[in-house]
Amino acid sequence: MKRRGAKRKQRDELQSSSQQEQPPTENHEPPAKTAASSRAKRAKAAKPEPEPEYIEDQRNLEDLWKKTFPVGTEWDQLDAVYQFKWDFTNLENAFEEDGKLHGKTVYLFGCTEPQLVSFKGESKIIYIPVVVAVVSPFPPSDKIGIKSVQRESEEIVPMKQMKMDWVPYIPLENRESQVDRLKSQIFILSCTQRRAALKHLKIERIKKYEYCLPYFYHPFKEDELEQKTEVQIIFPAEPAPVFCEFDWELDELEEFTDKLIEEDQLAKDQKDAFKDFVKEKVREAKRANREAREARKKAREELNEETKSAFENMKFYKFYPVQTPDSPDVSNTKSPFINRYYGKAHEVL
Repeated sequence: MKRRGAKRKQRDELQSSSQQEQPPTENHEPPAKTAASSRAKRAKAAKPEPEPEYIEDQRNLEDLWKKTFPVGTEWDQLDAVYQFKWDFTNLENAFEEDGKLHGKTVYLFGCTEPQLVSFKGESKIIYIPVVVAVVSPFPPSDKIGIKSVQRESEEIVPMKQMKMDWVPYIPLENRESQVDRLKSQIFILSCTQRRAALKHLKIERIKKYEYCLPYFYHPFKEDELEQKTEVQIIFPAEPAPVFCEFDWELDELEEFTDKLIEEDQLAKDQKDAFKDFVKEKVREAKRANREAREARKKAREELNEETKSAFENMKFYKFYPVQTPDSPDVSNTKSPFINRYYGKAHEVL
C-alpha cells in the first residue's frame, strides 16, 4: 500500500509538470509572428492608391481632315504634312448646330500649300494642310485635272483613273454601324493608291499624282482659259527655238517680231515664217475659246431648273488649321484661292 501510493504520487507530479510546459490551446500562433502580421497589414493599408490615368476621348469628327486625301502633294512629302499636330476644330465645329455646314450635304477634298513660316524660333518651308468644303446636293465633279509648268498639255481625266473617288465619311460614333444604313451627309475625296506599291509604277505615272488638281466646271462662269488673250509661242527656229508669249489684244505682231530680231532671239530671214506661226496659234486659241463658250451655253440650256439652282447656290469654304502650341501659326498665309478650276473660296476659315 505504501509503495503504490508512492508511485501514484510520482505519476501525479509528472502529469502536473507536463501540463505546465504545454502552450495554451486557444492560440497556436506565437506572439512574435502575430505582431509581424499586424504590422504588415498596417503597412499594406497605408500604401497610396495610384491616380487613375486620364485618357482624352476622341472627338466625333477628329480625324476628318486626315481622311481627306491631300491632292497634288508629292508622295515623299506626305510624312512632312503630318509631322505636326494640326488642329481642325474649326472644320469640326462647322458641322455643329449653327455652324456653316450643319445639316448640309458637303464634299471635302484636301490639298497642301508650301509656305515659309516660323515655328519655335526656326523659319522653314512647311507643307500646310488645307481642307476645301463644297456645299452641293451632288458631287461637284467626277474628274481630275493634271497640269503643271513642266507639262505642255493639260489632261482632264476621270477620278477613278487616278484611283480617286468620293466616299462617305463615317463619324467615330457610327463606325460600328453598317455603312449602307447610314444617311451620310459628308463625302471625302479618297485615294486608294498605296504608297508601298509606288515602286512598281513608272516615274511618269507617279509624277501625275503630283500634278493633280480637283477639277470643277461651272456652266454659268467662264474660266480663265476662255478669258485669256495670250498664246504661248514655241517657234522651231535654228539654232535654238524661240520661246515667248504673245497677247493678241495688247501686242502688235510686226512690232513684236522686230523686237525679237533686235534682241537676237530671231533671225531676219525667219521673220515671215515666225509671223505666220504666231497668226496660226492665235487662230487656234480664239477657236478654242469660242468652242468653250458654245459648249458652256449648250450645257446651261440642257440643265433642269433644280440643277441650275444647285450650281447657283453652290458654296466653297476653305479651312486652314487653327493655331495651337503644337503647330505653326499660319494666319498670315491664308488665301481664298483654291485652284485654277475652282477659283476663289466664298469664305476662308
